[in-house]
Amino acid sequence: MKRIIVTRFSAMGDVAMVASVLKEFQQQHTDTEIIMVSRKPFSTFFEHIPRLKFHVFDPKYKHKGLTGIYTLFTELKAYKTDFVADLHYNIRSRTLSLFFKISGYKTQSIDKGRKEKTELTRPQNKVKKQLKLTTERYADVLRKLGFSFNLSHTLVKEHRLIPTQLLAVLASDKKKIGIAPFAQHSYKVFPLHKMEAVIQRLSTSGEYEVFIFGGGESEKTIAAEWSKKFPKVYNTIGTSNISQELDIISHLDLMISMDSSGMHMASLVGTRCLSVWGATHPFAGFLGFGQSYDDCIQIEHPNRPSSVYGNKPCDCDGVEAIDLVSSEMVVTRIEEICV
Repeated sequence: MKRIIVTRFSAMGDVAMVASVLKEFQQQHTDTEIIMVSRKPFSTFFEHIPRLKFHVFDPKYKHKGLTGIYTLFTELKAYKTDFVADLHYNIRSRTLSLFFKISGYKTQSIDKGRKEKTELTRPQNKVKKQLKLTTERYADVLRKLGFSFNLSHTLVKEHRLIPTQLLAVLASDKKKIGIAPFAQHSYKVFPLHKMEAVIQRLSTSGEYEVFIFGGGESEKTIAAEWSKKFPKVYNTIGTSNISQELDIISHLDLMISMDSSGMHMASLVGTRCLSVWGATHPFAGFLGFGQSYDDCIQIEHPNRPSSVYGNKPCDCDGVEAIDLVSSEMVVTRIEEICV
């Protein structure tokens, strides 16, 4: 068995994309074992991947600072690995890879394509073209380590059990729609009053069961209000862990998400996702694994995109880019898909 250490510490969506890649890698390489190094909450993404062991990265305590990274290095050395694949390329992962390289291990790191992403997002003279998918950039690291590897970029439904508390709901003959309306950066969030209008339309049609995903306490409050206000709308925030969320998403007919982790979680379990884009753009390479460009809802404008991660405003003739999308556009596309 060849053994590979793979590092990707954050963020949630990026780690979920890694899981999609490693799932196919292990199907093509039955003689490999993988040690996946990431934060504890993300271990759920890798539970169904064969010959993979999850090693917890604890940046706040055990693995904090330079001495903490060296502690992580000594822990990982015990696996007697052959290769190290750095899929993050931040200060921590680069330092860890350096320790391995100095010790004689074969290491490779991701090429994030920063120059072309800067050209795509700069205010003037944008070079608007499709860049390499992030999942292919992950795969390239494994290829550079000497492994042949082809990604299918195809959604494959993952069989998961229905959570018992939702058995009756998910077993109904209505169309099951998931909605992940929140994101880390506000410029990627579809205005909540517009999303509420979408939920209202789906609820009052009587044809759909709607499930709200993703967020903390403030988002939980919003989702809980929607579930009280509209029939056949169910809040999963604070009531389901990541594993249970994946269970539910695997049984959906369609997921609605921002450019966020909801899209990548849908990809991981083989569920089609309709994604809404504003300040960011699928050209940057972050479209979910196996998802279709045709399922991206966006309004093209010369000022888009303003950033890769959605952490900067994107003014489109006095309107924030995400505000260019209407509720009607989202509802119409849902109805076209779920006929």
